[in-house]
Amino acid sequence: MTVIPSTKAVPESWAASNDTMLVDRHNRTFTYMRVAVTDRCQLRCIYCMPAEGIDFTPNERLLKSDEILRIIGVGAALGVNKIRFTGGEPLLRADILDLIRGSVSTPGITSVNLTSNGLRVKELASDLAQIGLTGINISLDTLDEAKFAKITRRERLQDVLDGVKAALEVGIPSVKLNVVALKGFNDDELGAFAMLTKDDPVTVRIIELMPFDAHQIWKTGRHMHAGEIQATLEKLFPNLEKATGTPTEHYITRIPGHLGKMAIIPAYTRSLCGNCDRIRITADGCIRNCLYSDNEYSLRDLMREGGTDDDLGRVLRGAMWDKEVDGWASQRAKDTGPDVHHRESMTQIGG
Repeated sequence: MTVIPSTKAVPESWAASNDTMLVDRHNRTFTYMRVAVTDRCQLRCIYCMPAEGIDFTPNERLLKSDEILRIIGVGAALGVNKIRFTGGEPLLRADILDLIRGSVSTPGITSVNLTSNGLRVKELASDLAQIGLTGINISLDTLDEAKFAKITRRERLQDVLDGVKAALEVGIPSVKLNVVALKGFNDDELGAFAMLTKDDPVTVRIIELMPFDAHQIWKTGRHMHAGEIQATLEKLFPNLEKATGTPTEHYITRIPGHLGKMAIIPAYTRSLCGNCDRIRITADGCIRNCLYSDNEYSLRDLMREGGTDDDLGRVLRGAMWDKEVDGWASQRAKDTGPDVHHRESMTQIGG
């Protein structure tokens, strides 16, 4: 990736960015901050990490608790109202409950969420609900034990299912399942996932496979286009009703009589870029203004060099001002060459 220096000498283009909100050149406003707190995970999903893992970030290069909460506070002063902690697996971080508490108590923050692999959710569900977690997304790509072991390289399906059950039982307001669609692997389970919405107010989100894995399995015929996912659901359930959801969700539907709903996330098709409202902060403290961009802006280094909150705000505003019009433009703008380092895994970016 290319790290843009976050010094007091900022690029000239940033002078045009708004002083009080996080906006870009394309009239989008950014109110949703996704903060990765670790790149570590207990699973080794085939579309995310090689079996042996990756070179995980040393602890001294990860953001500290006070640094994370400081960034959230600066973001809130610039209009951010929704936080999502991601990883890796955020529940592996020892201070995650403190980070959630601190975020919940930050003025201007109205929604604090978590994306998890589910393995520790049963253990922590009661605490998460008690401290005010607004929502949890749990990754679950199959309901079959053998398939789960194949895709994650771990035999932990029951732990994830127990985590989903616990999140619902303790009353976390929003519980969602993130299902990465893989053609020829779990596309025959979409009906079974849809039936999980019958008796529980859970949202099942079918997600397009993204090209962020070291082995590029998305090029091997596993990719399932959003249109194919939609066609499959409509064939299985011809009487689907329209429902409402978040700006990142597409084709939001409900089976008549079901408590929950379904949605498609066109993560590779990128048809919803015009609605983008999110900022990504990597576990090592860089702003990533688009999932498909390699340009990053280091807040960690700025803080550790004595930068003020005004300095952090200026870099946040500038980074978002420089955002490309969509993910395709961001991908085309990537630097290439032997000296350019690309993050090879979604766990290094923040899920």
